[in-house]
Parts: sequence; C-alpha cells; structure tokens
Amino acid sequence: MSWMTWSKILGGVILGFGVWILADRSSFIYVLQTSSHSLNVGAYVFVSVGAVTMLMGFLGCIGAVNEVRCLLGLYFVFLLLIFIAQVAAGILFYFNMGKVKQEMGSIVSKLIRDYKDGQEDRLQQGWDYVQAQGNCCGWVSFYSWTENAELMNRTTTTYPCSCGDPGQDPSPLVEKGFCEDTSGNQTQSGNSPDDWPVYQRGCMEKVQAWLQDNLGVILGVCVGVAVIELLGMLLSICLCQHVHSEDYSKVPKY
Repeated sequence: MSWMTWSKILGGVILGFGVWILADRSSFIYVLQTSSHSLNVGAYVFVSVGAVTMLMGFLGCIGAVNEVRCLLGLYFVFLLLIFIAQVAAGILFYFNMGKVKQEMGSIVSKLIRDYKDGQEDRLQQGWDYVQAQGNCCGWVSFYSWTENAELMNRTTTTYPCSCGDPGQDPSPLVEKGFCEDTSGNQTQSGNSPDDWPVYQRGCMEKVQAWLQDNLGVILGVCVGVAVIELLGMLLSICLCQHVHSEDYSKVPKY
C-alpha cells in the first residue's frame, strides 16, 4: 500500500507543476504560457493527470484495505492508461522539439515588435523580467529591438529599460518601458542601436538553457512517476491474485 501512497504524492507533484505553469507571472514561462497554445494545453494535461493519479491512488488504497478486486482492477486500468499517455506525450514532445524552439522564437519576436512604452501588460512585464534577470537584450541580440517601430522612431537615444547595463551597481528592481540615455555618449542624431547602453548578448541562449534545465526536472519527475505507476500496477495484480472471492459487501457505503 506504500506504493499507492507514493502514487498519490507524485500525483500531487504533477498537479502542482501544472498549477505552477498556469499561475506563474514573473518568468519566461508566463510569456510562453500566454502566447503558446501548446504549453497552455500541456499545463492543463499536467493538472488533469495529477488529479487522476491522486484519485486512483485513493481508490487503490480503498481496494487494498477492503480487498475489493473491482477497485484494484480499476486502479490497474487507469494507471496503465496514464502510463501509455505519458509515453506517447514524451515521444511526441521529443520529435517536436524543433517546432517548440521555432514557436518560442516567433513568440518573442512578435512580443518585441509589438512592445508599447507605458503600457501595463503582464506579457511585456514577463519579458522585461527575463531580460533584467538574464542580463541579456532582445532575442538573437539587442538588434532584435530594431524591429520595434515605436522605439526606432524616437529622435533621441532611447533603449528598452530592462536591457540597460547597470555596470557594477545592478538594481534589484525591474525597469519597464523605454528609457532615454542621458549620458551624452551618442555619436549621431537619431536613435542608433550602437549608442544604447545595453547588454549586447541576446536572450535566446539563456532562455533555451533555462528550458533545458527545467526540462531535466520535468523528465525526472515523469520518470519517477512512471516507475511508481509500474510498481503500483504490479502490486495491484498481486493483490488481486490474493483476493480469492469477490465480496462487494466490503465496499464502504457512505
């Protein structure tokens, strides 16, 4: 019965992970979750699988304690279906990694192109957070911001505030919108990207590394859940074999 308890715990972990994806408002995951239909669906799948896994663990415990073969059989069938779904989702995700990276680049490019100064938008705030915390600017490089018409139409040296390089005195606060350079280092009239006091490196490599690190955590949790599910299925079969007669009078009545 301890394996069923672990099944409920890991089901809670999956459920919590899905809720985290949906509730996060201060990292790149929010940018993806808001703009990417695939990640949004994936988050709801995590929530659903986690909830079902916890429910099946509860039913499995009842079936084991009361020696009810129908509940143990139901527990086995649902665990088998969830296991097959996890394997299928893993294979699908593996063969669509290229598409995910391409979609990610398109999302960020559109966000930068449509960025508006002074607009209270959670999507923009999420990207400002990524640039400030990652010490990076734009997607491929800081030149990605040249696609923003509002920024490039400025007649003075103006740059994305969250891209600003503070040097040796970084600020804990994430600045938003566009900032004007008051240092007087501009070399020509107009808004030239070469005069921006910003980080030179784009955020693409850091975002992909962040996703890769978190992907390792996700895969680790999924592998752990899969192992527990396999053990749970074996345990339910063994318990079914030891229950010699079907006695529905043992099913708790509420």
